[in-house]
Amino acid sequence: MTILEADLTPATLKQDMDRLFFKKKLLNFAVPALILVYMGYVFVAFDMAGLWQRVSWQNAQTLVSDTYSYKTHVTRDNRDGSVSVAIEGERKGAYPEGDSPAWVSLGETAGAETAIDLENGHLVRFGAESIEYDIPGYGLVRATPTRAKGVQAELPAGAVPDWISVSKNRLAIKTDAGRLTVTRNRAEVFRYFNGWELFFFTLDSPYHGLSIGEVLTRAASGEAGAILNDFWNNKMWRHRDVAWAIAETLLMAFLGTIGAGIIALPLAFIAARNFSPFGPLRCVARRFFDFLRGVDSLIWTVVLARAFGPGPLTGALAILVTDTGTFGKIFSEALENVDEKQIEGIASTGAKPAQRYRFGVIPQITPVLLSQLLYFLESNTRSATIIGAITGGGIGLLLTQAIITQKDWEEVAYYIVLIILMVMMMDWLSGWLRRRLIKGEGGKTKRKARADGKAFLLP
Repeated sequence: MTILEADLTPATLKQDMDRLFFKKKLLNFAVPALILVYMGYVFVAFDMAGLWQRVSWQNAQTLVSDTYSYKTHVTRDNRDGSVSVAIEGERKGAYPEGDSPAWVSLGETAGAETAIDLENGHLVRFGAESIEYDIPGYGLVRATPTRAKGVQAELPAGAVPDWISVSKNRLAIKTDAGRLTVTRNRAEVFRYFNGWELFFFTLDSPYHGLSIGEVLTRAASGEAGAILNDFWNNKMWRHRDVAWAIAETLLMAFLGTIGAGIIALPLAFIAARNFSPFGPLRCVARRFFDFLRGVDSLIWTVVLARAFGPGPLTGALAILVTDTGTFGKIFSEALENVDEKQIEGIASTGAKPAQRYRFGVIPQITPVLLSQLLYFLESNTRSATIIGAITGGGIGLLLTQAIITQKDWEEVAYYIVLIILMVMMMDWLSGWLRRRLIKGEGGKTKRKARADGKAFLLP
């Protein structure tokens, strides 16, 4: 019996198979075990239990509700007794003096009682000396603000519920109907409503409060220009500024992407092995591309902002620098994969090197160039939003400002919706251009042949 035959005995084969199955079982158990250990380490290292305890669900609920609702502020100055009503508490959304919504009954003189009906039995009264809140099922809460003693609160007998916060200088009540806050100098009532109030017209516009039919009727009667002007120059929602910010974001993405492609294409010839025989120069070009794309665009944004100052141009330059390195690598790899026979065919006609590149190389790599340019243009549209938040340009800046205030979350929702629509539009446009330029599709028009061999267009 030979050595090979001895190795192929049933006992030996069984031992080998047992070892093989044991290794596979060990591997199948070891990998999930390592992942489980790693997840356990992450849970402890990042203090996930403490993070869960620190979560403020009430604050999160308030922010979420603010994205699809607005609040009207009724404010009383405790020093002179004057009362003002403003949507979102902003001066741009303030009701004219002496005017108010139907659920607010203003006193005829300063200091006279003002009644605020929050519906379902909730009633707030601003009196000459004190503020009262009649809460169904709980009772009457009275607060008397004074200079010397702060806010003196009188509550019904019993334990103070968790939706009432009372201290020497402040009384805060939050119910399903609204909120009341009383301090020494001011008493304020918030009432929430669903929707984005004043989105089309502000209170000072003659078209505020009109129905869609009435607005369309006035537009047909020759007031279309005035209607568009009031909407475009809305002081609360700033539609004109938002549109310009969207344009700046798209401009940053376009300039950065196209500029990077223009710079990277000639440099890619230096980095391609079949077009740059000089090794050291090729190595320098490749390391240059690695350096540019090795630093994230956000880092380049911070660096360039120190050099050129904030603005959309800085964001475009950051995208350009990063994408130059990425495009240089992609284009050089595409050049190394071109078909040499096509280049030799062009050269056989007596074409010069520039002509060989133009007619023998560029047509081969054009689909790759266009595909990558369009993809990065779509991706950079999203990146330009974050870059704009750092450099102070585009829709990213408006989004950051709205988030920082923590009171204009309906504007945050508005900007996020616009960003999503912008990305969807760029996705559609990129796909349409890809089909037109790379696949050669002509939209809905297709060329077909007649039975007699003549071609015609079928819509």
